[in-house]
Amino acid sequence: MKDELSFFLRTGRHAAKRSGDCLLKGLGKKHDIRYKGRKNLVTEMDKKSEALIIASLRRNFPSHSILSEETGHAGKAGSEYRWVIDPLDGTTNYAHSFCFFAVSIALMKNDDIIAGIVYDPVRDEMFTAMKGRGAYLNKKRIHVSRVKAVKESLLSTGFPYKLGKEMRDNIAYFKSFMLRAQAIRRPGSASLDLCYVASGRFDGFWEMELRPWDTAAGALIVQEAGGKVTDFNGRRFDPFMKRVLASNNKIHSQMLAVLDRGR
Repeated sequence: MKDELSFFLRTGRHAAKRSGDCLLKGLGKKHDIRYKGRKNLVTEMDKKSEALIIASLRRNFPSHSILSEETGHAGKAGSEYRWVIDPLDGTTNYAHSFCFFAVSIALMKNDDIIAGIVYDPVRDEMFTAMKGRGAYLNKKRIHVSRVKAVKESLLSTGFPYKLGKEMRDNIAYFKSFMLRAQAIRRPGSASLDLCYVASGRFDGFWEMELRPWDTAAGALIVQEAGGKVTDFNGRRFDPFMKRVLASNNKIHSQMLAVLDRGR
């Protein structure tokens, strides 16, 4: 299984690199922008990136299933292996040439995430993890921060596309953390936010209305870097949960308490 898992990761890394290179070539150019909702957009580059990744995975793993943001379910149904893909996490950033976006690829075996890849093509940063084998940035081992208090923490979040209760709730959470944390950032790519927690650049992250392709790879990377990932009630992470809290573990209970009070 060890050698097989390494092959899975190498193939995923290669697919992420190819799609990232494709995204870089299109960065700053005029795009065909369409809307999946009032604030949720998609470009032709999301689809080009996705097509490259899916073609690579189908070629190498024809018996595996695939769940991708734009295509949905593909590949062989019922497989014990499922790839979870976000071909362009941070589409709004990308469409505005704001250089904070990534390609995210995870592999699940049944209900377990066993490999994760998040690639930032602008900075040429490849975050990877295999279950039980640590987390890495460009093949160098990474670890979460050692900060012990929210008041000393740099946190990140994102806001949901839906304009309603979810948005109002997160404005309340944002205010609560703003009064307690050292600072908060809102970069616009959940997968990279999670990797920044894993590498100690952020100490914690929370967001609502997320999807499996947003979090599956990044959550494993956080966990393998020594961090903790749950929902807002402290329940064990599941890629299909919509409310996600990630931290360096040391401030996790403090963040949960803020979320509980900030509703």
